[in-house]
Amino acid sequence: MKSCVTISLVEEARGGPFVLWDGLESSINLAAELGYEAVEIFAPGPEAIDIDRLGTMLEKAQIKLAALGTGAGWVKHRLQLADPDSSKREQAKAFVRSIIDAAGPLGACAIIGSMQGPSGHTGDADESRKYLAEALEDGAEQAKRYDVPLIYEPLNRYETKQCCTVAEGVALLESLQSDNVRLLCDLFHMNIEEQDVSKALIEGGKWVGHIHFVDSNRRPVGLGHMQFGPIIDALRQINYQGYLCAEAFPYPNPEEAARQTIRAFQYWTQS
Repeated sequence: MKSCVTISLVEEARGGPFVLWDGLESSINLAAELGYEAVEIFAPGPEAIDIDRLGTMLEKAQIKLAALGTGAGWVKHRLQLADPDSSKREQAKAFVRSIIDAAGPLGACAIIGSMQGPSGHTGDADESRKYLAEALEDGAEQAKRYDVPLIYEPLNRYETKQCCTVAEGVALLESLQSDNVRLLCDLFHMNIEEQDVSKALIEGGKWVGHIHFVDSNRRPVGLGHMQFGPIIDALRQINYQGYLCAEAFPYPNPEEAARQTIRAFQYWTQS
């Protein structure tokens, strides 16, 4: 398992559950200094990142890009993949493809979370799930061009009416024609929705493609009540070799949140 930390460049989301906030280069350098192996970036859109410059920064810091989030599509641009309006759905899918095209050349994945459709959307549930499936198929084919999967994240019931559990996520992925979508299992959402987090990860098995490594209260690992021993055991049981990425509130501040997470990562993965 590999360490990763989130960097947000979206001012509209300031105060949200992202660890590092104060500039791309300085955040990458801090992550590398603390011993992280990769970063996950939440950007307003692909135009906000000079991919060549980002590649140079990553190479200089000897750190990788794990993923780019698509969440600004909803948070900033109010685009969602289950919109009843077909033209807006097409705009949303185009935004996702643009993030895939930014991440892919650096060997990174794009993540679909909040763009799947929020808890308050007014569309029919079956239609919304169908639209989400169509968007995942579309994104999966785009990601295949870069030999990376598309990552889909089940969210808790207060954030979406789509998939809220790992089992629901697996069922959705198994219904697709494409085999190029994997699940992001966010421990914060799982703490709300799953009866047994470690059991859900085991049942997720081969579909588990990314982990948001965070405590029960969305603070850094070690500052809540999550039991991480069984979780790490479950990930080892399914031979998970991907990233444990800190997507947590920057508590008590970004640098200390990053330090706390890397300490926790080292403790749990080396014990």
